[in-house]
Amino acid sequence: MTDTASDHTDTATLFGAGEFFQRGNYAPVPEELTAFDLEVEGAIPAEVTGWYLRNGPNPREATGHWFTGDGMIHGVRIEGGRAAWYRNRWVRTDSFENDFPLYGDDGTRNLRASVANTHVVNHAGKTLALVESSLPYEITNDLETVGAYDFGGKLTNSMTAHPKICPTTGEMHFFGYGSLVAPHVVYHRADSDGQLVINRPVEVNALTMMHDFALTARHVVFMDLPIVFDFDIASSGSGAMPYRWDDDYGARLGLLRRDDPYGEVRWFEIDPCYVFHVANAYEHGDTVVVQGVRYPELWRGNDGFDADGMMWTWTVDVRRGTVTESQLDERAVEFPRIDDRLATLQARYAVSVGDGSLVRHDLVTGDAAEHRFGTPDAPGGPGEAVFVPAAGAADESSGWYLGCVYDPTRDGSDLVIIDASDFTGSPVARIKLPQRVPYGFHGNWIAD
Repeated sequence: MTDTASDHTDTATLFGAGEFFQRGNYAPVPEELTAFDLEVEGAIPAEVTGWYLRNGPNPREATGHWFTGDGMIHGVRIEGGRAAWYRNRWVRTDSFENDFPLYGDDGTRNLRASVANTHVVNHAGKTLALVESSLPYEITNDLETVGAYDFGGKLTNSMTAHPKICPTTGEMHFFGYGSLVAPHVVYHRADSDGQLVINRPVEVNALTMMHDFALTARHVVFMDLPIVFDFDIASSGSGAMPYRWDDDYGARLGLLRRDDPYGEVRWFEIDPCYVFHVANAYEHGDTVVVQGVRYPELWRGNDGFDADGMMWTWTVDVRRGTVTESQLDERAVEFPRIDDRLATLQARYAVSVGDGSLVRHDLVTGDAAEHRFGTPDAPGGPGEAVFVPAAGAADESSGWYLGCVYDPTRDGSDLVIIDASDFTGSPVARIKLPQRVPYGFHGNWIAD
């Protein structure tokens, strides 16, 4: 059974079809649906019980960039070997129906002006929809919006869309950036009960676009990279992303000890590059190892994607003050994920989105395996895959990868479940979704 919350409207009429994010499976969907007892091909493992939630931009009118569309959460409830329901809902932020700018006339930021379109995470009993320019918005697991969440008034700037939750302590580490005046970056930490306990500035030389960072057992790792705020673009009214590559800015990694959160941030220069997404980071003796998707440059003259991101490793020798950089593989990938129970530790595998495939890199040997979707004539389009562990110790081959996959033959989407012990084999289950899920950004599994 499917309930539709709005009448069907042609997407091209609403949103146009000129830019890539207005066409095909990038194009937004105009309807909010609720459907129960979804069709399943194969068998859902009994241990997979919880909510799969995925966030991404779904603009209600034409927008100037893929990154700026209104956030829509797609959710599937799985229990007892069945897909109990599907829902998709826009995040009803304070600015969803009231159009007001991110910056006021006096230069201050309106942190409740949000599209909340990038990620969705669960910590200390709260599920938060995130975009890095604003406060988080709390939602229920049924996808209803509760409202802006500022940790009881203690968070007075934005929150990254990529917080890191330590599996050992339960702490959530994050940062905010975007202030036109220093400090441009502020580091935050919430304890395992969700109380915000640390707020400290991080000195950077300009308003750099710090999208992600890394966490190890002993360090927080900041990425100060050469995509920098451009005031002329911001004030032009073009709708373009107001950040551009800066050859003079440089690139560096900053290490802050977790046991001395107000202490010195040690900076280590690296070759100029940009990193949207870190796969993992960990300690190895006197070194800190960071693994992520590296672009040699980006947004030099525009805000398009004119370069490929590939998996790289940075090894920081803390004692010697040096960094070794190495490319792991030549495949173009994005959205890397690991078994989150191994965050801050050395994980063996990272699964990323490739060209019509999911790519699982062996982070130790550099080998890679691909799970391809569709056919050569009609390749499928996977989104980010999240790992759902089986019961027991952290074994990266004991569990399942879940992610939305676009099927061009029917212009529809499935939630696909892949057995981690047979990564290249056929999915164990395909949950047929009643709504096409446009290509988006990030999601999570929230276990019961």
